[in-house]
Amino acid sequence: MLSLLGEPQKSLPFIHVAGTNGKGSTCAFLASILTEAGLRVGLFTSPHLMVFEERIVVGSQMISREDVTRLGNMLLSVDFGLAPTMFDYCLVMAILYFREQHCDVAVIETGLGGRLDSTNALGKPVVAVINRIGFDHMAVLGNTLEEIAEEKAGILKPGVRAIYAPQEKEALAVLKRYGDGELVSREDMAAVSRMKPGLLGSYQLENAAAAMLAARSFWEVERSRISSVGVVPKGAFEQAIQRGIHKAVWPGRMEILNEQPFLMVDGAHNSNGIHALKESLMQLYPGEKFRFFMGVMADKDYEHMVEELLSLASDFVTVTPESARALQGEALAERIREKGVRAKSLAHISDIPKTLSKKNKNIALGSLYFIGELRALWKEKPL
Repeated sequence: MLSLLGEPQKSLPFIHVAGTNGKGSTCAFLASILTEAGLRVGLFTSPHLMVFEERIVVGSQMISREDVTRLGNMLLSVDFGLAPTMFDYCLVMAILYFREQHCDVAVIETGLGGRLDSTNALGKPVVAVINRIGFDHMAVLGNTLEEIAEEKAGILKPGVRAIYAPQEKEALAVLKRYGDGELVSREDMAAVSRMKPGLLGSYQLENAAAAMLAARSFWEVERSRISSVGVVPKGAFEQAIQRGIHKAVWPGRMEILNEQPFLMVDGAHNSNGIHALKESLMQLYPGEKFRFFMGVMADKDYEHMVEELLSLASDFVTVTPESARALQGEALAERIREKGVRAKSLAHISDIPKTLSKKNKNIALGSLYFIGELRALWKEKPL
């Protein structure tokens, strides 16, 4: 597709981000830092929470519905001689739009895996980032951490700087076979903690630290040829890192939607994500119990997700997200009750506001589709 369109990606330096958890947050931190440094930044992420346009952003502006329609119609009119997926079309649309918008750099999140992901067709990034690797999409990526890490490592290229978030030793051994990356350290996480990251949760320190190291690497390689700003002094770039990490915004990740009654939403949708959420809740609200609202996809390890949360739960309320892949809420509630914890299912997500606990804090988690639906409901009718 890119070849038939005249290789629009060739003039666009980019940072490529893969991993199981935290990709979107790391991309948000990176885009925020580079924007603070005075660059025009294109950001490509998926899935969206509420509207399609969230996937393609320049600066703080989402692509307009008109530009989506214009570029979409143009792409649909091209005979590529194959059957592109919706994700392929989204990626190519993003690249064309970033070129039109004269972006200095793009931050690109992989869709699934890395080696065979559509984003890998963009070629050599300036920096590759690999977030923490865990178990997800095993039907596609493999059943062991080593197999999954092999797929993620597919974005690593000879001569390209790499940044690795903290990893299990099996995953790290695989990554090191592909390239000597810079590993996020405790000191890096302590440094970003002092910057007061704009995203809540202890797990965000890893993501912010990975973004900080990636931004520094990018700057060292690219600063002399960035057209819009020329060379920014090192001190000024370090200040941009601090401001960018503090000002970063990424909806749906430990986001407090309501204070009274308390409602937080988090897109944790696999066992690693749930573990990170649990650790953060214990740190932020020691000794508290929570009512968990949960909606998940049937292909997720929901048994493990529930097990992680049992010790923090007063009870569970389940829903069925809007998706053909969704696990039925009642089936999930039944599995939770078998573990000796109270659980009931709701017929509609719109029933959640009147089911919020006044006594305990309410946490909604699971599929990003579910979190997106809940945020849309809140925008429409806040409590």
